[in-house]
Amino acid sequence: MTIEKNRKPGRSVFFQEEEINQGEEEMAAFSKESIASSQANESQADSQSLELLLNALKAARDGDFSVRLPENNGLGEVATVFNEMAIANENFAKEIKRVSQLVGGEGKLSERSTLVGSKGSWKTSINSINELIDNLAKPTIEVGKVLETVADGDLSKKLPTTIEGKPLKGEFLRIATIVNTMVDRLNAFASEVTRISREVGTQGKLGGTAKVQGVSGIWKDLTNNVNIMAANLTKQVRNIAKVATAISVGDLNQKITVEAEGELARLKETINQMVDSLNSFASEVIKVAKETGIEGKLGGKALVKGVAGTWKELTDNVNLMAANLTDQVRNIGEVTTAVAQGDLSKKITVEASGEILELKTTINTMVDRLNEFSTEVTRVAQEVGTEGKLGGQAKVEGVAGTWKQLTTNVNQMASNLTDQVRNIAEVSSAVAQGDLSKKITVEAQGEILELKNTLNTMVDRLNEFSTEVTRVAQEVGTEGKLGGQAKVEGVAGTWLDLTTNVNQMASNLTDQVRNIAEVSSAVAQGDLSKKITVKAQGEILELKNTLNTMVDRLNEFSTEVTRVAQEVGTEGKLGGQAKVEGVAGTWKQLTTNVNQMASNLTDQVRNIAEVSSAVAQGDLSKKITVEASGEILELKTTINTMVDRLNEFSTE
Repeated sequence: MTIEKNRKPGRSVFFQEEEINQGEEEMAAFSKESIASSQANESQADSQSLELLLNALKAARDGDFSVRLPENNGLGEVATVFNEMAIANENFAKEIKRVSQLVGGEGKLSERSTLVGSKGSWKTSINSINELIDNLAKPTIEVGKVLETVADGDLSKKLPTTIEGKPLKGEFLRIATIVNTMVDRLNAFASEVTRISREVGTQGKLGGTAKVQGVSGIWKDLTNNVNIMAANLTKQVRNIAKVATAISVGDLNQKITVEAEGELARLKETINQMVDSLNSFASEVIKVAKETGIEGKLGGKALVKGVAGTWKELTDNVNLMAANLTDQVRNIGEVTTAVAQGDLSKKITVEASGEILELKTTINTMVDRLNEFSTEVTRVAQEVGTEGKLGGQAKVEGVAGTWKQLTTNVNQMASNLTDQVRNIAEVSSAVAQGDLSKKITVEAQGEILELKNTLNTMVDRLNEFSTEVTRVAQEVGTEGKLGGQAKVEGVAGTWLDLTTNVNQMASNLTDQVRNIAEVSSAVAQGDLSKKITVKAQGEILELKNTLNTMVDRLNEFSTEVTRVAQEVGTEGKLGGQAKVEGVAGTWKQLTTNVNQMASNLTDQVRNIAEVSSAVAQGDLSKKITVEASGEILELKTTINTMVDRLNEFSTE
């Protein structure tokens, strides 16, 4: 007897239809044992095929996509579809791992997921992952660009609030606002400090104040320190100029009263001592000249304590003049009493002859010469010592000997004093106007030489301080060269404080910007292990906290997504959910999408496993009911059709 079995291609076990043409003669020939044996063989083959399918499904359920079903053992198209599904899952898991390593591990933000031939949920998942990378990478790249330009000293760039037509939201918008505010503050501070440095240090415009609106913390402290420096320098230079101007016009009543420290304090003391010495010398010379030349009080001396050099020489000369005059007048006796009393309006009128006539003539000539000399010396002393008119010279005609020497000494004193005061005034005026190219070059001795050296040292210090502060301000505020320090040798007091404050400002700014750049660069490269640790205050502290919070959020998000992907895609642990606290906007949406994907995959695989397990146990009452699309929907349809066929086969 012949039994024909026609099976549709690819449906050898679950979708077979059996047509048996039996005649009455053939039916009679079959025995019950033959039919039972045939059914037993087919049942055993079906059981083996189902066991292979069940084992393969369990492996896929547990995340092992390497298991394949043989296509020649009776499973047919079911084996083909299962193997294709396993390959697709395996490729998807490999692609997610590859992109995760490149983007999250190596920081290659331009890398994207590709899955050849993907469609349906596979294609949607790939697109969602790529969109997630795009949304994370683009703002990070923009932040990196702006921070890089700030690190290079270019404060003209800001973060856009829209990227490719999409407005920033959530933390991205907050970061953009904070970074842009930081750039504005840096611009305002750099502009004001540069302006004040240029006005005070280069243009000599005193009285300027740096005005930076809305700053606090270290920015406010730095601005205040710059303003204090400018204000102190303004007061000190103006007070010195006022006293120098008063001295130049013969006013010796002015002194430097502004508070000062270090070199400026020594300059203040030197100039005030100079004023005291000039006052003492002028008073004594006038006193002696007045007593001798006007009052006729002989024997007087100019007493000027603590003088040296030219001042001592002038004092000695005046005193020598008074002593000589006293000796001469007293030697001629009573006749010269009037002269001794300073009355030079009298002359000897008595008739005389011989040596008396000679004495008369000599005394009268002496009186004339004394009158002329006294007038000239008094005029020069009055002009220089009282009226401050420099450059005057005593003119006494026809004198010789001691008179000529006295006249020459007085004129030399007046000439030296004129040159010295004018040179000091010239340099002081130049310094007051911000011109530090001039120095005192006139020859001097004693305290005048000390004053000359003090003022010249002050000019050198101002030049060095101005150059260094301008250089550091230019490097840090304009060229973006961090790490620079102002180096001013030998300074103390206010100059040392100012240099220290400028260097502290530059150092703090260098540390903060470099630390932010380091962390931003690490984040841009996918390294979430770094945080900003540099000390900060005010808005820099807010930026530090914001960036560190951003790193925490990225770490938390990366850890959770990796965990869920590892559990679902590699370990086959279904039901996992990414838990990222306190997120909003894109972060929340991305977390929701990942969780939705994991949840859908969990429901689908568990429903398929439930039906497969029931079929394996001979329960054909269950079907796959979970919602699905794409290839999962095809698998759902295939398995449900298989259950229907098994039910039909079992019934038959």
